[in-house]
Amino acid sequence: MDELELLKKDWKKNDAQFKQVSENEIYGMLHKSSSSIVKWIFIISIIEFLVLRLLDLSMFFDDNFKNKLKQIHIFECLELITIINIIVSGCFIFLFYKNIKQISATSSVNDLMKDIIKTRKTVKYYVLYNLIIAGIIGVIVFYFQSKYDSNLSNLLNKYEYVFIICGALLVLFLVFIFYLFYKLLYGILLRRLKRNYNELQKIEY
Repeated sequence: MDELELLKKDWKKNDAQFKQVSENEIYGMLHKSSSSIVKWIFIISIIEFLVLRLLDLSMFFDDNFKNKLKQIHIFECLELITIINIIVSGCFIFLFYKNIKQISATSSVNDLMKDIIKTRKTVKYYVLYNLIIAGIIGVIVFYFQSKYDSNLSNLLNKYEYVFIICGALLVLFLVFIFYLFYKLLYGILLRRLKRNYNELQKIEY
């Protein structure tokens, strides 16, 4: 956005030595910038999908890990969640791809603003979905591990409330780590989209 800010300053100057920059030129820059950001969101989501989902699948091919999951009766449950996660993540990636197509074909300030809002919402729903899934998996693992692991079940019987509170804090910490991960991964791009949206508002209104 540094180049855009310089252009805006030049645009406001009356000195004849500076070339006047029209609103259409600024719109063109914002359109190009927004399209590039959405493409990066799509690329990052694919990389994330390949890395995380391959890790999920690889765990189910590890016999030792698989046996541990079966011992605490959550293998089938986590297997189902993994399949659902792959399908839902794939749907979000498809939506990101559609956002690229829509924003590339946009030809007006108003339509570009709508596309930016739509993209930001899609990313936020994607992050929210992943945080909810992380929380659900954390709760499931904690519950079944404490129920079927003899060491943990003894602690649960002796210190029930403390154990439950510690478990809840552990799950919340896990979700918070994922939140920071997604904040770092998509936060910068979303802020840039928001900044583009604000600049478009100035043109439109």
